[in-house]
Amino acid sequence: MQVVVGRIGRPHGIRGEVTVEVRTDSPDVRFAPGSVLTTDPARLGPITVAAARWHSGRLLLSVAGVHDRTGAEGLRGAILSAEVDDGDIPEDPEEFYDHQLRGLAVVAVGTSEVIGVVDDVVHLPGQDLLSVTRDGGREVLVPFVAEIVTGIDVDAGRVVVDLPVGLLNLDELDDVEAPDAASEPDEQPEEA
Repeated sequence: MQVVVGRIGRPHGIRGEVTVEVRTDSPDVRFAPGSVLTTDPARLGPITVAAARWHSGRLLLSVAGVHDRTGAEGLRGAILSAEVDDGDIPEDPEEFYDHQLRGLAVVAVGTSEVIGVVDDVVHLPGQDLLSVTRDGGREVLVPFVAEIVTGIDVDAGRVVVDLPVGLLNLDELDDVEAPDAASEPDEQPEEA
């Protein structure tokens, strides 16, 4: 099974190194020299890690066959995935692979009200989001933070959320029509 382990960022220097936004707890294993990683989009890979090093808190990769800044720029934005065993799960009970969350019911805290189903996990530079599909196919993006996602029980098939007021109502704004200017009464100024 493939799991996302990182995203290639901007080039570093002129010799083909790239920065990597790490999405794994085992970067030394996943990005070890010789590791083969698949890419999304697939046309950019697979890539083989030639070397990896840390610089100012950021992982830098040298990719086999990429020797200049132009080649490194061509990899920018690629999502990197590694092969893991199907039975392999994160050791920390607070961590989950994306595939473990997909399909789980999203339930409001303190109730059994099903809000929707987790369709995907969206990884952004600032934070991750749960893409939740509601009845009727509408998508709601829920910040994947402890204050909002209060519990995850993979075995029970649910994610418990404590949503801020108004988050679910945002999808109803499309249904509200703006008042028609022609239907408002014309106000005439009073004559003095």
